[in-house]
Amino acid sequence: MAEKPTYEAAREELIEVVRRLEAGGTTLEESLALWERGEKLATLCQEWLDGARQRLDAARESAEG
Repeated sequence: MAEKPTYEAAREELIEVVRRLEAGGTTLEESLALWERGEKLATLCQEWLDGARQRLDAARESAEG
């Protein structure tokens, strides 16, 4: 199983995927593969952000409590 990329790496790859899709010039199959990869990367970035939010909330709660 591939190692989970960092948020920054996933975000940069997602940006590149979007650029390639916007530029066009790919076959339908390539476009679909890029779209699927982009969806996975977007989900991964959201998971990273959700995890960061949970950590911040937990830190605030412990500081307040």
